Amino acid sequence: MKRILLFVLTNVMVVAVLGVVASLLGVNRFLTANGLNLTALLGFALIMGFGGAIISLLISKPMAKWTAGLRMIDNPQSPDEAWIVGTVRKFADKAGIGMPEVGIFEGEPNAFATGAFKNSSLVAVSTGLLQNMTREEVEAVIGHEVAHIANGDMVTMTLIQGVMNTFVVFLSRVIGYAVDSFLRRGDDRSSGPGIGYYVSTIVLDIVLGFAAAIVVAWFSRQREFRADAGAAALMGNRRQPMVNALARLGGLPAGELPKAVEAMGITGAMGKLFATHPPIEERIAALQNAR
Repeated sequence: MKRILLFVLTNVMVVAVLGVVASLLGVNRFLTANGLNLTALLGFALIMGFGGAIISLLISKPMAKWTAGLRMIDNPQSPDEAWIVGTVRKFADKAGIGMPEVGIFEGEPNAFATGAFKNSSLVAVSTGLLQNMTREEVEAVIGHEVAHIANGDMVTMTLIQGVMNTFVVFLSRVIGYAVDSFLRRGDDRSSGPGIGYYVSTIVLDIVLGFAAAIVVAWFSRQREFRADAGAAALMGNRRQPMVNALARLGGLPAGELPKAVEAMGITGAMGKLFATHPPIEERIAALQNAR
């Protein structure tokens, strides 16, 4: 709950700072004179900045169950299922978090963690992961996902996304109004926004949205390094099992996850600026060079 409050507070502070800066620079007077209510814009940016993001966070667990087709392990029916649940419990206790729900989904090697709260989260592993890795390697992967939960990565990612959304909404409309005013200078027929505003806002929402996505993806990649190190710590400061798991993943097909949980997976898209996960080679090197 503290992280949720931090998330909301941060977005409120972002909007407040934007409002103060706009007032100091005279943007407030300019926008008001041209028909744009800055207070309304700030409120709109606040709602858009964290409204959808926080709703997505709160429904992340049920959405993951549905989109990934999870089979929940409520009562283990086999020694393997009992081992998975026991491993998650062992790491959760060591990390000081509540026992996550545990699920299995059909697919190539992958795993993910999700949930809005540390003590009410979910860890899921794929059948491909269980079939193609040793128990020690699977244990390292589970440790990686538990580390994500312990680090509060789900909320932190939502926070970053919310902050970026707030800037996108605010800046696109301020710039759009400036462009519209420039195009309509000398036109006294209407003080309301014209076509220049709407076109500029749509284009800027897209352009700035891509820029925001790059920032979010960069942060996600840094978070993966921390989760790898967290897995090693949970395994008694043994890095080799995580190194072995990553090396094996590097030689296996990377299972595709639903977009809602992709950023929390053990593997992910490897495309440069928009990649949510660093290359396997970089993650292995970071573990091997850690002190």
